[in-house]
Amino acid sequence: MTATTFREARADLERHARPVRDKTCTAAEALRLVEDGHHVGIGGTLYSRTPMALVFELLRQPHRGLTLSRPLTCYEAELLLVTGAADRIVTSWMGIGLNWGLSQVLRHYVERGLAVYEEWSHLGIGLRYKAGAMGVPYLPTLTMLGSDLARMDGTRTVECPYTGQRLLAVPALHPDVALIHVHRADVYGNAQVDGYRHMDVDMARAARRVVVSAEEIVDPDVIRASPFSTMLPHFAVDAVVEAPYGCYPHECYGRYEADTEHFDTYVQAIRDHGLDGVRQYIGEHVLGHPDFAGFLGDVGAARLDRQQRRAKELMYE
Repeated sequence: MTATTFREARADLERHARPVRDKTCTAAEALRLVEDGHHVGIGGTLYSRTPMALVFELLRQPHRGLTLSRPLTCYEAELLLVTGAADRIVTSWMGIGLNWGLSQVLRHYVERGLAVYEEWSHLGIGLRYKAGAMGVPYLPTLTMLGSDLARMDGTRTVECPYTGQRLLAVPALHPDVALIHVHRADVYGNAQVDGYRHMDVDMARAARRVVVSAEEIVDPDVIRASPFSTMLPHFAVDAVVEAPYGCYPHECYGRYEADTEHFDTYVQAIRDHGLDGVRQYIGEHVLGHPDFAGFLGDVGAARLDRQQRRAKELMYE
């Protein structure tokens, strides 16, 4: 059942046990945690470490009424809007990047009243996850104070008990399920990333359930050998999915770069065919394969190797 209040979310988290056990499963099995009407948090930001293997599986399942939240949202939200799975987006920005402009798909759905776009400042949405992770109902801040964003989001203000200053009270955000991609994890859910962690730690700790996809499943001794790289401990994770190239066509720092040519083709299809271009993309790349591995097979090893080489060129060794 979807948690609708802060108290319900906190009570659920306090009751929920995550024992030390083998949590590995397929993406299809892991995504059974998502139900109609759920709020799904998507880890990473823009096209950095997006859990695309999990998103593609979510698209294969006939969900309705989902809310998506993410710090900076990329085209994964467009796919979920067009399939009818999602009808509410909570983020600070949506699009692929400056080269491709703002999301025309989002504009179509919001202007016609088919979906809701709830916009927060980048810091504001980060503080919402932070409040959820801390177990407090809100955090006081200056960001967004006096802006139209604060007015449109229906936020409230509080008076600082020490200075009397008026502050914005940013409410806690508790996703029902968080989907997060990492570089490596063990079978118990201890998960590590290289490079930026974005807002993933707070998102995961705020979420009622957490699904982690990993480039590789490693022995627990590998995790123990580099404890400072561990972003999430086993007691913050419910399911672990092995997903090599699990962010493609997005990027996974140090492993492979984002495939901008793939984005070019996708955006051109929208310019030429509108929403039908998105539907064609979903039919060809998502529903046209039984799983994410099938999609990668269609992409081809040569192209994946190219993206891997591009990532290594940017690494300092």
